[in-house]
Amino acid sequence: MIDQLKIWRENRTYAYVVPFAAFMIFNLIYQFAGEAMLWEHDNAPWYRHWPEQLFYPIQTIVCALVLAFFWKHYEFRWSNKVWIGVFAGFVGIGFWLLPTVLYDHFGMTGKPDSFFQKLTGLAPRDEGFDPGVFENPAAYWASLIFRITRAVIIVSLVEEIFWRGFLMRFLLDMDGNYWKVPFGKPALISFVVVTLAFMLAHAPLDWAGALVYGSITYWVAVKTKSLLACVVMHAVANSSMAAFAMVYGKYGLW
Repeated sequence: MIDQLKIWRENRTYAYVVPFAAFMIFNLIYQFAGEAMLWEHDNAPWYRHWPEQLFYPIQTIVCALVLAFFWKHYEFRWSNKVWIGVFAGFVGIGFWLLPTVLYDHFGMTGKPDSFFQKLTGLAPRDEGFDPGVFENPAAYWASLIFRITRAVIIVSLVEEIFWRGFLMRFLLDMDGNYWKVPFGKPALISFVVVTLAFMLAHAPLDWAGALVYGSITYWVAVKTKSLLACVVMHAVANSSMAAFAMVYGKYGLW
């Protein structure tokens, strides 16, 4: 078993795909197991009343261990172009948050009931992950820290390593050695497939924001030729989203 783990650890493709696969498998398990566990009753234990408060920390820890296992394969080289990722992160998340901001600005009420609203994300986004369900300060901060760690560190790494680090290359040389494809090499097929796949991996209410955000991230990858810039962009965007969600009660965003 130890020898097999060593073989897996040396596989660069595994390093770029397995963390994302592990993250998505946890999401899939949560969809079914979380619903089965849910018991909205005063006597329900916390992990049944709010299953996400159990699943998200476990997912965060497991994915962090997987990333650490493969860490030597990742190309995180610093350059001044990383600052482009910082700027792009604020711009990208601005477009993602715009629909719910407009929802409040126009005084809209209720859940989205039209195809246009659902497609554009015009919704209150107030139902979702809320660490405030815990009255105990220690439980509150533990919940919040794990959630921020998941969004800012784990999601930023597993998604950018897979979408931009692997898939953009794979699409350009599927039958050959795609690792010889330089990071950020532009091509219409990689832009279309990666951006649409990134969009569809999110909830329908986020599709409009994800389409714009994914397009900007593609531009960052091509402009900077830096995986680190894409990860930093994602981290800046998700930390901004977390702050916005907590300040304005938009828990459905994250």
